[in-house]
Amino acid sequence: MRRLLSALAFLALPAAAWAQQTRTEVVKPTTPADDAKPNSDKVPAVYAIPGQFDRILVLRFKYQADLLAGLESMVKQHKIRNAVILAGAGSVRGYHFHSVTNRTFPSKNIYVKDPTAPADIAGMNGYVVDGKLHVHITLTDPDKAFGGHLEAGTEVFTFAVVTVGVFRDGVDLSRVDDKTYR
Repeated sequence: MRRLLSALAFLALPAAAWAQQTRTEVVKPTTPADDAKPNSDKVPAVYAIPGQFDRILVLRFKYQADLLAGLESMVKQHKIRNAVILAGAGSVRGYHFHSVTNRTFPSKNIYVKDPTAPADIAGMNGYVVDGKLHVHITLTDPDKAFGGHLEAGTEVFTFAVVTVGVFRDGVDLSRVDDKTYR
């Protein structure tokens, strides 16, 4: 019996290791010249992009749906070119996100993944820029709030609801997430 229990414990070790949180740091350089360039006087410190919404979409995700894959699917299906993610709520069974870890170029990101850690979605925001998603998520557990850029593998638990404001044609968001435009 002791041998059987030892064998079962040994077999359970890889499963336990797989389920633990992983963290991977990745350097995100553009080019050495872009990373080294100073701010330009020709680029304003802040600027406004006027626009009006063409429509608002409320997207509802069911149990076990991948949040990022679902958003990508809806952007394609609804032919969304430029939009703002206004809100998000719900819960997840596990998460995957990344956030910056330094203050100078080239930027570094830490990718945090825990496929077995449940959390509430406290908020979501971001943009669709020329059909590409740039989504941020804030998650909570009983001890803390955390999050960053949404990555594939964030799986819905009870449900998730995301509200998207789709801009009318003519709104140019091409520079809003361009780190070289400075």
